[in-house]
Amino acid sequence: MIKTGYLVITGRSKNMVVLKNGKKIFPEEIETLVNRIELVEECMVFGLPDPKDKNDVKLSVKVVYNKEEVSEKYADKTQDELYKIIWDKIKELNTTFPRYKHIQNMILSDEELIKTTTKKVKRQEEMKKILG
Repeated sequence: MIKTGYLVITGRSKNMVVLKNGKKIFPEEIETLVNRIELVEECMVFGLPDPKDKNDVKLSVKVVYNKEEVSEKYADKTQDELYKIIWDKIKELNTTFPRYKHIQNMILSDEELIKTTTKKVKRQEEMKKILG
């Protein structure tokens, strides 16, 4: 039981995405579910600045697909078809979240995410690459 006045941190505060309406999203929570999708090798959830509203962000995901899985089951598919297959699965996943946690944008890649020696994603480096 949590007493009033105590702060409970459920994820890394520096990874938290804060939306314009004040809602807070912990990327790791959503990444865990996205990583369960069959073609996904790894992913990173982040807030992408919204071009329509400079004070807001769009919840986005960078997905690295599993090359072996793709070559076994989807060898005849183009990059666009792969994108659609994975995006459809993410839209399905969105239906299990509250509206404010819906992923609105996806970047598909076959390049491994930049990581530290302890295999944690270097979010800042990845953001530089995405926004660069």
